[in-house]
Amino acid sequence: MMPLALINTGEEAVIRKVGGDAAIKRHLNDLGFVAGAPVRVVSELDGHLIVNIKDSRIAISRQMAGKIMV
Repeated sequence: MMPLALINTGEEAVIRKVGGDAAIKRHLNDLGFVAGAPVRVVSELDGHLIVNIKDSRIAISRQMAGKIMV
């Protein structure tokens, strides 16, 4: 396992685990970041990752992406 923040642009991975406190886990869960979900890093912009997850494109910070293990 490794953090989503380390995945290269264009790569797809499957989420294995979501870390952080309860509020962060709930927020990421609401956005679709749940174990078993495929996620693809589309691009990087100003230190944020643009990812495709569940037919949505979402920007998350590298810090938040570090809590998502793939």
